Amino acid sequence: MQEKTSPSPEPARSEGNGGSGAAAGNGPVKPVIPAAAAKRANASVIGMIIALVVSIAAFLPIILMNPLPKSDGYRPNIDVAAVSRNATDVAGFTPVAPDTGDSFRANYARWEAGTGNGVPTWEVGYLTPKESFIGLVQTRNANPTWLLQQTRNAPVTGSRSAGGQEWELRDTGKGEKSLVLDYRGTTVVLSGEAQLDEFAALAAAVVTSLESNPAVTVSPSPAAAP
Repeated sequence: MQEKTSPSPEPARSEGNGGSGAAAGNGPVKPVIPAAAAKRANASVIGMIIALVVSIAAFLPIILMNPLPKSDGYRPNIDVAAVSRNATDVAGFTPVAPDTGDSFRANYARWEAGTGNGVPTWEVGYLTPKESFIGLVQTRNANPTWLLQQTRNAPVTGSRSAGGQEWELRDTGKGEKSLVLDYRGTTVVLSGEAQLDEFAALAAAVVTSLESNPAVTVSPSPAAAP
């Protein structure tokens, strides 16, 4: 007879150890920087910051000692008197060149042939002391239509005395105004949105220039043949 022996039971596996091992194998691994390496990295960053601060401190006094120039924008250097002399021959009269000192600055001066409207003109633009603008136009061929165009169809609202002459005042009521003077053979129109005291100052200088130039004589038209 054979004796039956029962198989010995297999040792139970520990689920707890297996689960913790799986969890340990799948979890993120955080690198650990040695203390010496971390110390060296921090020292490098601190050194860069110190070097930057030292560089700024070295150049800051130089920048403060040499401030950037203040710019008031482009200011053209216009010699109105010189342009006026050059235009005298073609104009047939000496265009005005008001002497305003340094208070008014000219930003253009030119002779216009008047090919569009048939009225040749001398034109100068002035920036006033209060940073406004007044345009000067002078001609020996003024007519009512041209004058209305120059004054923006503004009505006559009064007169202003400047330079010993009575100027006709035309005001649009919207800030734009004009002073008009017929004197010594030419018509001068000052137009802009400046204050009247600035108009008066420029108008007085215009009268002085007109009186220093030869008067313009208009040749009489030839009589019609009988």
